[in-house]
Amino acid sequence: MTTSMDAVVNRGPVEAATSIISLLLVLGMIALIVGVTRNPAFVPPPPAPEVMADPQKDPQGHARQARMAEIKRRFEQAVVMLHARQYEHAATALHRVLQLSPNLVDAHVNMGYALLGLKRYKEAEGFFNTATNLRPYQANAYWGLAVTLEQQGDLPGALGAMRTYLHLAPPEDPYARKARSALWEWENALARGPLPKDEAEFLERKGKEWTERNNPAVDMPGR
Repeated sequence: MTTSMDAVVNRGPVEAATSIISLLLVLGMIALIVGVTRNPAFVPPPPAPEVMADPQKDPQGHARQARMAEIKRRFEQAVVMLHARQYEHAATALHRVLQLSPNLVDAHVNMGYALLGLKRYKEAEGFFNTATNLRPYQANAYWGLAVTLEQQGDLPGALGAMRTYLHLAPPEDPYARKARSALWEWENALARGPLPKDEAEFLERKGKEWTERNNPAVDMPGR
């Protein structure tokens, strides 16, 4: 049996030249495709959306897909409600998410923030602790935990949680400055003991003004 190149050589001059050019073009296209797919900038096409299973033919598959779709929908509703400071509605949506997926870490974190917004600090603490137990490197859970402990008067616990947040936060985290400010404030409060009422009210008012002037949106580097 002759090889493909032998077959090319054994043909006439014109036919052989045409075959060689065709072969080189094919090899060039293969090299181009391999080069593109190895390029870090190459973005593969997104996967095709999952087709819903037939409830008659695959009832378990259909139920699983319906459950995942509801988790996604309820979670997105909760995020919108949190941004709108509609904490009660956010908590309701997240309650359903956690019924469907009890170990979803982000749902525990967001439930903690919803309860923090409702000033239900002890309950919020429980959800933040659950999130850190499920995923010890969940940085935003430590932030929420620090705030809930501070609100309950546990400054040593708040310091520990906020230090953990800073340890886990990325270098350019826009919240890092606010976290360090909280650490400084809590450390000083522990060192000097309880403040007189007037001084505590003054610091709280000024702290609120500082927060409004130095929110993460303002601190974020320009695009």
